[in-house]
Amino acid sequence: MSGQTLTDRIAAAQYQLTGSDMARAVCKATTHEVMAPKKKHLEYLVSATNTTNVNIPQMADTLFERATNASWVVVFKALVASHHMCVHGNERFIQYLASRTSLFNLSNFIDKTGSHGYDMSTFIRRYGRYLNEKAFAYRQMAFDFTRVKKGAEGVMRTMTTEKLLKGMPVLQTQIDTLLEFDIHPKELNNGIINAAFLLLFKDLVKLFASYNDGVINLLGR
Repeated sequence: MSGQTLTDRIAAAQYQLTGSDMARAVCKATTHEVMAPKKKHLEYLVSATNTTNVNIPQMADTLFERATNASWVVVFKALVASHHMCVHGNERFIQYLASRTSLFNLSNFIDKTGSHGYDMSTFIRRYGRYLNEKAFAYRQMAFDFTRVKKGAEGVMRTMTTEKLLKGMPVLQTQIDTLLEFDIHPKELNNGIINAAFLLLFKDLVKLFASYNDGVINLLGR
């Protein structure tokens, strides 16, 4: 049986009435069900970012709105969906995040409905900080360290010294912020945090690859 709450169904129906299929998909990806956002809803959103007439700000703003929910489940899923869009969606999504004056304001978030809510709230605050830092790094560099070409002909390996000296501290800060997520295996106890961990792990591998390219570039100069 579906774990969607009445609130989830009402919210989805409201978006359907306004004619926003995209906002409805965001709502369905961020229900109160304690499970990772469903693949079909994330795929719909990723596909939408590659459509020329899609309203990227509306998509992002709907995710931000969901991240203001009182439930740790909805907020965590909104962060996972946003991260998924940054990784798999059109680059216009993270460009919009980087252009915003404010992002995820979750430094004081806490769900007091139970012990699990308390535990997950800690990771939500850390995850929100990382996604904010990821967008800030894009604003500083005009590219995503995780998505640029790596290796001998890669962006960090061929970057000028001046830009490299600016970029390396930005990259280091993003890596440090990601590592602050600091989760232990026993805490990977639900589908939502597992989905977040997988996205973070993949980002970390790519960030280290960019950092390695940058160090090789600096040593070569």
